[in-house]
Amino acid sequence: MNCPLCSPSDETVLWQNHHLRVIAVNDDANAPAFCRVIWQQHVAEMSDLSADDRAKLMNTVYALEVAMREVLQPAKINLASLGNVVPHLHWHVIARFTDDACFPASIWAPPQRTAKIRLPENWQQSIATLLTEQLS
Repeated sequence: MNCPLCSPSDETVLWQNHHLRVIAVNDDANAPAFCRVIWQQHVAEMSDLSADDRAKLMNTVYALEVAMREVLQPAKINLASLGNVVPHLHWHVIARFTDDACFPASIWAPPQRTAKIRLPENWQQSIATLLTEQLS
């Protein structure tokens, strides 16, 4: 199996424990404030987890949403769990801005404009600090 989430390279890890990790996705020009919550064990579906593990995962997704809202002040947060391309359980947590490249469409839609987003300096570290406070 060649799973990019099981064998990560060059990730910006914002928070992790032995169950999961939160990373910043740094390679999407259409969504410059894009994070993922990744379950460490290779499972494909939410129903592969126990109820307790599902709660741990979703509590982390919610904590990340809260931190991103506080730090970035977006117009909206998008949450998505797809896994069609990489069938390893993970959630996308994406800050959306009215002047991002695709708003109000999905970040995976064709861009409608050139993005003019100014993110706060050190936003990733600020989110990492808030996650540590919320989840530790």
